[in-house]
Amino acid sequence: MGKVYLTGAGPGDIELLTLKALKAIKKADVIVYDRLANPDILKEAKDGCEFIYVGKEDGKHTLPQEEINKLLYELALKYENVVRLKGGDPLVFGRGGEEALYLKEKGIEFEFIPGITSAIAVPEYAGIPVTHRGLTVSFRVVTGHESPYKQRSQIPWQNFKTDDTIVFLMGLHNLDKITKKLIEIGKPKDYPIAVISKGTTKDEKTIIGTLEDIYEKAKDLPTPALIVVGEVVKLHDKLSWFEQ
Repeated sequence: MGKVYLTGAGPGDIELLTLKALKAIKKADVIVYDRLANPDILKEAKDGCEFIYVGKEDGKHTLPQEEINKLLYELALKYENVVRLKGGDPLVFGRGGEEALYLKEKGIEFEFIPGITSAIAVPEYAGIPVTHRGLTVSFRVVTGHESPYKQRSQIPWQNFKTDDTIVFLMGLHNLDKITKKLIEIGKPKDYPIAVISKGTTKDEKTIIGTLEDIYEKAKDLPTPALIVVGEVVKLHDKLSWFEQ
């Protein structure tokens, strides 16, 4: 019976892959990978390693999550080292916890290998620190894409009245809804917001705007894209380095 490594691939730039993740990849017998994991990472695997793609894109799932859980279990019965490679960190909206619980119930050994989350790295590459002395002392990471099976939102919108930086992951398709909701709870219409597409990659593009105009400015950006709301967005003009 093998072991499953629930592994974070980082936000896109292959050089942000951790040494621990690289070590697991190099010894993997099979790698089950997502759409957001940089495909160049697979080149680091040993000869004979099997690759299985289970990516999800805009509602199109190669495999439902329940089937991915089952697949990992079956692979662990067959192989010694199974790597489940996820973009960013496996537990930041990566559903790694669900996979681990399933494996635990089946008696399969697993290990979490943290990855650099896009929630911090992507704004950083765009010159937007999620915290900054004098502007904000905390930040929130929020899903921009809730489960369609929930009857009501779990997002605590009323808690967003503070000056915390808010980072929405997977929220581009709900950008209009997000901005309207933030204005509804009392955020000024001219409150700063950024949308960053394909962050930390050579195709990174950042659009800066306000809650009132960002939807029209950024609605045609390609995914994956991340949304940052807060006064720290104003630092982009001075601190932008990667896109230069």
